[in-house]
Amino acid sequence: MKRKSGQDPEITRNWKPATLAVRGGTARTEYGETSEALFLTSGYCYDRAEDAAARFAGDQVGMTYSRLQNPTVEMLEQRIALLEGAEACRATATGMAAMTAALLCQLQAGDHVVAAKAAFGSCRWLVDTLLPKFGIETTTIDAFDTGAWEAAIRPNTKVFFFETPANPTMDIVDLAAVCALAKAHGITSVVDNAFATAALQRPLDFGADVVAYSATKMMEGQGRVLAGAICGTQDWITNVLLPFHRNTGPTLSAFNAWVVLKGLETLDLRIRRQSENALKVARFLETRLPKVLYPALESHPQHALAMSQMAMAGPIFSVYTGGGRAEAHCLLNALELVDISNNIGDSRSLMTHPASTTHYGMAEAARLEVGITEDMLRLNVGLEDPDDVIADFDQALRAIGR
Repeated sequence: MKRKSGQDPEITRNWKPATLAVRGGTARTEYGETSEALFLTSGYCYDRAEDAAARFAGDQVGMTYSRLQNPTVEMLEQRIALLEGAEACRATATGMAAMTAALLCQLQAGDHVVAAKAAFGSCRWLVDTLLPKFGIETTTIDAFDTGAWEAAIRPNTKVFFFETPANPTMDIVDLAAVCALAKAHGITSVVDNAFATAALQRPLDFGADVVAYSATKMMEGQGRVLAGAICGTQDWITNVLLPFHRNTGPTLSAFNAWVVLKGLETLDLRIRRQSENALKVARFLETRLPKVLYPALESHPQHALAMSQMAMAGPIFSVYTGGGRAEAHCLLNALELVDISNNIGDSRSLMTHPASTTHYGMAEAARLEVGITEDMLRLNVGLEDPDDVIADFDQALRAIGR
């Protein structure tokens, strides 16, 4: 590959996703390094004072400050945009920085947001607590019910906000229908795609306007660093998101960007193998537990829709033990291979109790309303041999009399 091939759209448009994940966005320096260069710098120098003025005025291409641009971060942004099929991308320090920026950059007092009830706990906090503090009205709905979206629209509705599959209930939103509804009413659709990534599902292909990520999850994939990303049109990124991003500073470090670049190189391999492993583990658990929610299972109420939108179902699903918190905690404590951890997208198998961890901040009534009960557990199936994961669950289930 030549030095600038990874940033040449005439070349990259012919590359398949797996190739983009390895080489997309790469810009080699004059040294010709194989791996992407890591630029640990806060600022940049100029040959002339006029050059500095021209860059700040936007009349000259070049870096000004790492809160705005960094060569390593820029490579990551280009790679994610290429994978997503987006015109542009901005990386952020964390996934929640991405979600917050994607919403606040386009909202003001008097606006209205329609959001999914089933969502990551911190995303619900944004909708339920933060946005109303700024005079932004919010309505939460059962996102899997397409009719509920239309019924919730008001004259001042500006944004639809949801994730699919949802965390941790695995609800599936009809991307094409909901995004088409948004467009028909001049509403911006913001989709959290962290559970799937572009390797399994590209919301922009279904009409979404903005896609936001916790790149900490599947993109990085090995539990090392935090990162986020927001994708959209060049116009939206430049004129709507960038002023907010520039002046509030949810900036991704160059080192973390470099680590995520390394993670993306194996994304296609990891997410497909983890999806295969997850399906095998889910089929086993379905024989031992009263309820397993995994879109790849025929028992999932939206199985057909999920498989029409996703290449595979991903590594994450939820189960219900049938008892309360004590039984769920006992099962977690009995596991010997699978880690108790609230993270997802990792190459290791991880399990958590959402009601007491990731969704602890939600009011109990709100948790119960979407099905986050005390006996629910969320599982991220990793890259271990699935038979070893199954054996661990077999002994743990027997330990609690299952």
